Amino acid sequence: MTTPIKTDPLRLALPKGRMHDGVARLLAEAGIRIGASARGYRPSVSLPDVETKILKPQNIIEMLDSGTRDVGFAGADWAAELDASIVEVLDTGLDAVRLVAAAPPEILVNGRLPERSLVVAGEYERLGRRWIAARGRGDRFVRSYGATEVFPPEDADCILDITASGATLEANRLIICDELLTSSTRLYASRAAMDLPAKRARIADLAMLLRGVLEARARVMLELNAPKDRLDAIIEILPCMRQPTLSQLAGDAGFAVKAAVPRDKLHRLIPLLKARGGADIVISPIAQVIP
Repeated sequence: MTTPIKTDPLRLALPKGRMHDGVARLLAEAGIRIGASARGYRPSVSLPDVETKILKPQNIIEMLDSGTRDVGFAGADWAAELDASIVEVLDTGLDAVRLVAAAPPEILVNGRLPERSLVVAGEYERLGRRWIAARGRGDRFVRSYGATEVFPPEDADCILDITASGATLEANRLIICDELLTSSTRLYASRAAMDLPAKRARIADLAMLLRGVLEARARVMLELNAPKDRLDAIIEILPCMRQPTLSQLAGDAGFAVKAAVPRDKLHRLIPLLKARGGADIVISPIAQVIP
């Protein structure tokens, strides 16, 4: 009797908190389902030989760095803060934020921080101390554990905090005066996993599926009919991936033209296509785009 070969599972980490819903939607659109489990932090996933655990993004970075997780989603801000030796596989572009310095308007001089020692509060201690060293004014760093925006003016002169729109900072009368880095949700892998050909291939396959969804979100399928004598003029302005698909219409009435085009160009593209003789324009959503 042959003993079945036991495969080493791929250990996937999913983020807890604000990132989770966006990552779950991305996986779902790639056909990967996340199921509930009796132990809420270990959901099932519809991928063979995958063990899944939900962790805070900063813990995901630490686990990837140590090699106890193979692949996972986390913010680039925590990868930078923890100075982790990991591999960035894919930037999803989700949860785009900035790490900024912000202060009350009364402390600023011509919109800039004063050239004196300040008390700086923030959650990102390593990045904060590096920024302080670059300022060279002998600032003192105070570690915060959330709600950093409430520190000024009584408990800190300036804060270092993550912001998406800046609305929370503005609501607390804080003005952005410097930017340390930009961040988004990334798919990272451990170096140990990437050194194993089988795991590296599975991680690459996962990234390909997710990249296909992200590409599809940015594009739509555009179809239109074009008169034969206007076909070249229409193709000339189509921002398709390679070349459009052409089909001859019945009765030699022209051509049906089909192309995946950037969604954000539609508002300019459609009037141009109409002006060049395009007709019967149809726009459809795309589920995935795999080059």
